[in-house]
Amino acid sequence: MALVLNEEQQLLKESVKDFLDNKAPVSALRKLRDENISDYDDTLWSEMIEMGLTSLTINEEFGGLEFGYVALGQVLEQTGRNLSVSPMISTVLMSTTFINVLGNVFQKNKYLPEIAKGNIKICLAHQETSHFNIKDINTELKGDGDSYVLNGEKHFVIDAGISDYIIVLAKFETESNYIGVILRSNSDGIKINISRLLDDRKVGDITFKNVKIEKESVIEINDFKLLERVFDISSIGLSCEMLGVSLEAFDKTLAYLKDRQQFGVTIGTFQALQHRAAKMFIELELCKSVVIKGLKAIDSDLSNLNEIASLAKAKLGRTIKLITNEAIQMHGGIGMTDDIDIGFYIKRARVLQQTLGDYNYHLTRYAEISGY
Repeated sequence: MALVLNEEQQLLKESVKDFLDNKAPVSALRKLRDENISDYDDTLWSEMIEMGLTSLTINEEFGGLEFGYVALGQVLEQTGRNLSVSPMISTVLMSTTFINVLGNVFQKNKYLPEIAKGNIKICLAHQETSHFNIKDINTELKGDGDSYVLNGEKHFVIDAGISDYIIVLAKFETESNYIGVILRSNSDGIKINISRLLDDRKVGDITFKNVKIEKESVIEINDFKLLERVFDISSIGLSCEMLGVSLEAFDKTLAYLKDRQQFGVTIGTFQALQHRAAKMFIELELCKSVVIKGLKAIDSDLSNLNEIASLAKAKLGRTIKLITNEAIQMHGGIGMTDDIDIGFYIKRARVLQQTLGDYNYHLTRYAEISGY
């Protein structure tokens, strides 16, 4: 497996980079934070839809481009570089993947074309405690086969406040089997409380109280490995954004080292700082290989995707912490002030590190999969 992009994937990456550099620089995030008018730029999202970015992983029969996850990964890497805010993670990565992997033909025909066209936004509600664990589900679905009732709570739901639909991971009555439910976010019995995270993005705590569910909205999960595949793919997608955050934080730090002067010389000439920069460069090169390996493993349907996914999330989690910590230290005291942008990168990094499992979670999982 060659760990390189083909010509079409490289062209997509370059076009998305040019687009986001012009339309969604870090200053756009700063504006969203300061003005607090919206969770994201609707005009930017509309242009991303026009570019076909919402349909990259959707099959042609459902109105998509069928370009694959390697292509989506290049988009997510660029959104990480620019800290661009959009429903890409919630709708295009997590929810589309859930429907792709677990949805039936009716559900795919109903939702995937609408996602591809940008007509709807969907969030995935799965986490119930302060730590990610897909087996720790208490939200309960009861019913007789024709109609159902949903009760439970979900926390840290990405884009809960802007989504038209919610995919809820639940258990059927008191049995151990898992089940998914797609429902409108404004359904009776749903209460959403919005909170702001460290990176100024918003998540929701959702309460479901006797929410009525129709049979066609239920997604049967007959194989737990397929549910794991959804989160493995999502973890690799998040790793792509983490790579983008890390690369841009590194580039900004290098630029600062070449510009900042102390004692009449640029600090980039200090050997100690050069050694630290060299270590960061090596780690980033390893991360590039891990991420592209993960994306190609998805598109190639490799049997050890779970192992590669946890390797990617653990490796990127450790590296993004190293890069952003070093970036702040090398910038000095000004690094955490609001005057320059580098502080935004460490804040986004800390949120991404925890989303869908932190370094320790995925390192432990990787060790268990490997037989340790």
